[in-house]
Amino acid sequence: MPNYEDLKKKAKDAIDTITDISVEAYKIAEEKTRVLARRTRLNAEITREKSLIRRLKADIGNAYYDLHKDDAEEALKENCDGITSALDRIAEKKAEIEELKASAAADNCCCDCCDAEAEAEAEAPAEEVTAEAVCEDKDSQPEE
Repeated sequence: MPNYEDLKKKAKDAIDTITDISVEAYKIAEEKTRVLARRTRLNAEITREKSLIRRLKADIGNAYYDLHKDDAEEALKENCDGITSALDRIAEKKAEIEELKASAAADNCCCDCCDAEAEAEAEAPAEEVTAEAVCEDKDSQPEE
């Protein structure tokens, strides 16, 4: 027959062993969590710095384009011409959108008031498309 005191001692030893293992596991988990939190914080800071660099590079590019679009250095001339072409295409597409809006408004109306508004919009000067305006439009749209 087992001795009650021996069982009690073995149970106490087992509890002490489990407690020691638990404390050690807690310390390891705490250290891993601290390291993971620091890595996450550093990665977030790196992402913010990269975002700042992208914005500053875009600002430099916009400033260069605005200053040198007609007399760009040879290495950048092709890019500047490409931007100018893209801005022209954007302006054409925006004009087409406005025409479609005016057409849709005129089709949905039963009076002559829309015709007068469409004529007034057609006579209004078109919005000038610049590299900065395109970048601002891009910045205001959510990234996918």
